[in-house]
Amino acid sequence: QLQLVESGGGLVQPGGSLRLSCAASGSGVDYFAIGWFRQAPGKEREGVSCVISSDGHTQYADSVKGRFTISRDNTENRVYLQMISLKPEDTAVYYCAAVGFWHPWSTVCSGRVLDASDVDYWGRGTQVTVSS
Repeated sequence: QLQLVESGGGLVQPGGSLRLSCAASGSGVDYFAIGWFRQAPGKEREGVSCVISSDGHTQYADSVKGRFTISRDNTENRVYLQMISLKPEDTAVYYCAAVGFWHPWSTVCSGRVLDASDVDYWGRGTQVTVSS
């Protein structure tokens, strides 16, 4: 079992910044790729970014490249999503998620962000609202 708890969401003006944090706990944390998804009202949940702890490999959705940075603190089992130059269209509930390494390698943050259908564990989400 893996538990994921997000924090750091809030209200920010366009052009502003936020840093989300995902605290991972449980057995076998090192055997998962950790990623962020978001879901806006009326839209499907989409992958935003992911990271593999063993080599620091990362992936980003095209919509956030150059604005979002994912990082992982392996000593504290935390994954961060630094978001800058936020836009109103970034408004969504952001979820932390984990995909185990037993999935096909192509689905584990290799060449693309995680897919919701492959996720083994979800956090409960944190709201990010970008508005003036």
